[in-house]
Amino acid sequence: MVHPEPTDKVASLSAARRKSAARGTAAARAVEPAAAEAEANLIAAERLAPVTYLGGGAPAAPTGAGDEEFGVERFAEGDDETDGETEDEAPDETPESLVARAADDREHAEGVLRQRLRGRSLSASEARTVLAGTEVAEHEIEEIIERFTELSYIDEGRLADQIVHSHHERKGLGRSSVQAEMRRRGLDQDLILSKLDEMPEDETERAIEIAVKRVGQLGRLDDQTIDRRLNAFLMRKGYSSSIVRVAVKAALASRGGSPSRVRFQ
Repeated sequence: MVHPEPTDKVASLSAARRKSAARGTAAARAVEPAAAEAEANLIAAERLAPVTYLGGGAPAAPTGAGDEEFGVERFAEGDDETDGETEDEAPDETPESLVARAADDREHAEGVLRQRLRGRSLSASEARTVLAGTEVAEHEIEEIIERFTELSYIDEGRLADQIVHSHHERKGLGRSSVQAEMRRRGLDQDLILSKLDEMPEDETERAIEIAVKRVGQLGRLDDQTIDRRLNAFLMRKGYSSSIVRVAVKAALASRGGSPSRVRFQ
């Protein structure tokens, strides 16, 4: 048999339950905004697109005393892993480019030598000196000289004849002066001796003519002064001492008469 509870007790119990439920509802409502905000932030973070940095690099780390805290190592401006390398460094030359450059150097050297030969004749020794100032190799120098000799651009025999004409016949220089000039120009010794043998045998006559002409320019100097000056003059021209003695004697004798009468006896 069920005994019903008193009415006032039931009423108090119901009131207590309603208060407890109300407190639970209020607490739940207080938690809901914070949870909702957290959930909204999480959803927003998941929806963000990944960050892409232009140029492939991340933003520069802040500089200053705080760099060490972030573990950031700073580099000087302009540092690069390829430091020491030059962008404009010329590539290695190919065999074809080397051959082309050698051909250009040889053509230039031949042009330089031709230009010098237009001014005057050159010996092989002089041509070798000219080519040594260019970029051609030593073996090519000899090849160029041989080719120019075959073409008669270089002719040492002709050069020796020019020296004999200009120094002996035109300037009146003696055999030793002609020989000295040939040696200075680098001519071969055998060629020099051959050309000296070809010189006319009238060297004494030539020296007398020069001495007689010179004595007329010395005015009224005494014979001793004239003798000394004529000796020095003829020796500088390359005449031997024996020829100089004969020429000076003939020149002094000519002072009292016509120079045309002076002849070597």
